[in-house]
Amino acid sequence: MAAIDEELKVVKNYIVEMGFMVERAIENAIASLLNRDNEAAKEVIKKDNEINILDNEIEEECVKLIALHSPVAKDVRFITTAMKIATDLERIGDLAQDIAERAIELNEEPPLKPYIDIPRMAEGARLMLNDSLDAFVKKDAELANKVIDSDDFIDNLHQQIFRELITYMMEDSRNITRAVRITYVSKYLERIADHTTNIAEMVIFMVEGKVVRHLKN
Repeated sequence: MAAIDEELKVVKNYIVEMGFMVERAIENAIASLLNRDNEAAKEVIKKDNEINILDNEIEEECVKLIALHSPVAKDVRFITTAMKIATDLERIGDLAQDIAERAIELNEEPPLKPYIDIPRMAEGARLMLNDSLDAFVKKDAELANKVIDSDDFIDNLHQQIFRELITYMMEDSRNITRAVRITYVSKYLERIADHTTNIAEMVIFMVEGKVVRHLKN
């Protein structure tokens, strides 16, 4: 096995590790909201730095690969894809931190309503992330396309949550602060799904050499 193959494997393993950390961050941030657990939320915020460190390590490895080797086209696509995926994963980690921060604020007040669609939205976004990383590891463009198609489900749930919360705000002005914070959580989850879609699109580029960004109708 060529030296570059070993180094590419290292980058792939870093991406998988970072993906696992980010997936856990989403799960724990939502759990801190559902369980009204501020300590769990604070742990998500604290661990975000570990995600940032791994993002930097992936970037350094990828730059080193380009500088020290003469990668062929397929390896260049892998390297550029890995760098872009790491960037999206880092941003997803930031959004999980944002959810945890809103959870702490919401946990200080009485619940506005039972959380029904937020957990559905979070689980949908988490599954999208899991599938997009699986597609990356397996070089599976078909699975990546499935992830892209799943984004509509998340968008529709976000719109449904927004409409419902508008009703709560119109009924009683005392609901506004809590409703707005829940809306933020929904928006963060929508953005997580968007970043996950970016990852899936980059997987298609890596596998097929085809740019599919901005082509969705």
